[in-house]
Amino acid sequence: MTSNLTCPWALKHPLEREYHDTEWGRPVYLDRVLFEFITLEGAQAGLSWLTVLKKRQAYRQAFANYDLSVLAQYDDDDVEAIIRQFDVIKHRGKIASVFTNARAAIAIQKECGSLSDKLWSFVAGEPKINHWQSADQVPTYSEESQAMSHYLKQHGFKFVGPTTCYAFMQAVGMVNDHLLNCPCR
Repeated sequence: MTSNLTCPWALKHPLEREYHDTEWGRPVYLDRVLFEFITLEGAQAGLSWLTVLKKRQAYRQAFANYDLSVLAQYDDDDVEAIIRQFDVIKHRGKIASVFTNARAAIAIQKECGSLSDKLWSFVAGEPKINHWQSADQVPTYSEESQAMSHYLKQHGFKFVGPTTCYAFMQAVGMVNDHLLNCPCR
């Protein structure tokens, strides 16, 4: 897709464009992939999405391809090893949060059947389709992302504020924020 009508955030770099055109806003239901996006969105906080996209493969390697049962066994000693061995964002708190979040995700799976079922419940199981004409209309958080953030924090998750949760919801298709004139809509 080469239209200049693509969502403006995706026009700065080919990697962003590819991600926008092939992944962003498409519904995801697999727990492992949802956990990957929670991790990446938390890592992105305060940085550009392009920075995270460039490190995505390293994140998959560093975090056992987001295998929750493996990550739940990691501890603070593994933080330093990951910093030394992988090209990830070198924020100790963000790295350690992946292990905490994996344990919390497993608890949610046990309680709710799957992480997917619980996360999708914040949009009643269906993508919320927005109708934005321009990028300045797109919010940075919503009632749903605030509720998700509150729930996840109550269940032990870290780096999951309302803005991070909204970006996560956009990424995994819980919210369709492609602009009205975007060919990916």
